[in-house]
Amino acid sequence: MPRAEHNISRKDISASAIKVMYRLHKSGYQAYLVGGGVRDLLLGLSPKDFDIVTDAKPEEVKKLFHNCRLIGRRFRLAHIMFGREIIEVATMRGHHDEEKGGHISKRDASGMIVRDNVYGSIEEDAERRDFSINALYYNIADYSILDFANGVNAISKRRIEMIGDPAARYREDPVRMLRAVRFATKLDMTIEPATAEPIYELADTLGAIPPARLFDEMCKLLLAGKAEQNFDMLREFGLFDVLFPELGEFLNNEASEQDLDFIRGALRNTDSRVNSDQSVTPAFIYAALLWPMVEAKARELGTESELSEQDAFQVAASETLDRQQQRTAVPKRFTLMSRDIWTLQFRLPKRGGKRAERLSTHPKIRAGFDFLLLRSEVYGGELVELANWWQRFLTSTGDKRSAMLRDVSGPKRSNRRRRPRRKPQTKTAAPKSDS
Repeated sequence: MPRAEHNISRKDISASAIKVMYRLHKSGYQAYLVGGGVRDLLLGLSPKDFDIVTDAKPEEVKKLFHNCRLIGRRFRLAHIMFGREIIEVATMRGHHDEEKGGHISKRDASGMIVRDNVYGSIEEDAERRDFSINALYYNIADYSILDFANGVNAISKRRIEMIGDPAARYREDPVRMLRAVRFATKLDMTIEPATAEPIYELADTLGAIPPARLFDEMCKLLLAGKAEQNFDMLREFGLFDVLFPELGEFLNNEASEQDLDFIRGALRNTDSRVNSDQSVTPAFIYAALLWPMVEAKARELGTESELSEQDAFQVAASETLDRQQQRTAVPKRFTLMSRDIWTLQFRLPKRGGKRAERLSTHPKIRAGFDFLLLRSEVYGGELVELANWWQRFLTSTGDKRSAMLRDVSGPKRSNRRRRPRRKPQTKTAAPKSDS
């Protein structure tokens, strides 16, 4: 597609990406903006990243840019840094039946690619892309677009289509199933039947993906403004049960409608914050997803043992987080914050004396209160009055705050100890004299 036939302009592309492509081109290499950047620009969206593909090897790219570092073992990539912006440059990939230039590819017994340093031509690189909407290349040499897999047509029909045999491509990299879901919700597209059908059968293959990579993918699914839609689609395909095995079983067999409403409410709240450019954290999402199940486990523990309500909850929380870590490796800073949010749910009802004042300065009080507010909206009861009280307290100062504290603390008691009353001494009559 020559420049006159498409809507992509250089002014819509990151200046840093333009600089990288021009330097590669002037040094005798091919250079293309590729994948999501081209796709989003054609859709009239603002790309989050601008990735580049070239026929230059990673070491050759590094020689051209002093601000470049090479990363990756599975597939070597060049990261070129412009302050906080990183432009990712990949060398065109080839087919795995051809070992080129001493670079080796490797698959495991299931067909999953575990090493991918095979370089090739732009045609081979396009065949290696996952979906047709991502096999689009913007050529800096003449500003044309190369479309190898009818990606422009797929964009116009708003369809997610796998390049090649979908089942084989999912086995190569099971994370592609999560990407299909994410692109469908992000771009408001449908997954065409041949691409969707194998997901039901191959969902379990996600279990072979390293937990750290699955956590990264979950963040993309849950923190990009489409969390509720992704939650529904993951459950529909059976992917959620692989990512959250215990929680999936709980939702399928034990959870109440209120429990599901609570999780959906948290996801909806997160979507609202993302779409209004407010900060979000995986800690709040994980705390909300796991809360109904952990609370149910704690109740069961409490009836079977002599543990207090809070101790039973702490045991249930530890067991659940430890098991979930085996599937999605949540960094410790997030699990600690999730626990803080949960612990605050037990502390917020205790407002007497100086407790409320001390809690108001807790570093996670805002997240803990938001969690309480969400619980009150779904489960109701005494939580409504408690959430309303904290909302007033956290927004009040001075005399008003002091009055609220007096109301929940009751009459002030004196700390002075009373002296015991002495018993009155009885006077004894003086003995009479004999004289």
